[in-house]
Amino acid sequence: MNLSKILKNTFLVIILSLVVTACATKKTTTTTEKLDSQIQGDVYVGTDTVGELAEGVPDRVFFATNESILTTKSRDTLRKQAAWLRENSNVNVVVEGHADERGTREYNLALGERRANAAKDYLMTYGISADRISVISYGKERPVAAGSTPLAWSKNRRSVTVKAN
Repeated sequence: MNLSKILKNTFLVIILSLVVTACATKKTTTTTEKLDSQIQGDVYVGTDTVGELAEGVPDRVFFATNESILTTKSRDTLRKQAAWLRENSNVNVVVEGHADERGTREYNLALGERRANAAKDYLMTYGISADRISVISYGKERPVAAGSTPLAWSKNRRSVTVKAN
């Protein structure tokens, strides 16, 4: 009789363990899927922190860790910005370079400047005069996303084009 009770209790513990494990695995998968939909590699591809330079023209592009190389999506955004700037020849812009929180202040200021200059150079290849584009680096000093997570870091590695006048 006691052996039967022990076996029943053991069976119940195993079943409950399987149910708990399945629930925990499902939750982890959902979190991972959400992260994967906002980051490709380590470059942010979401839209929740993206503003607009003008209607239908995104204001920012994102970069990989320690990189100032423009992604395909970044080049698409900058082409839209260049088209809008050609139509609005009286508008000057400032391209702000930003970095995530990792690294020294000096390193991130230099990285932010390289990112802003990469965006400026690309706009210039589409006919926007260098006289209309200023560059400034904020390094890690102006994050848009708080936290020390891959998603927050990816949102903060960016250049932002803002109207100067």
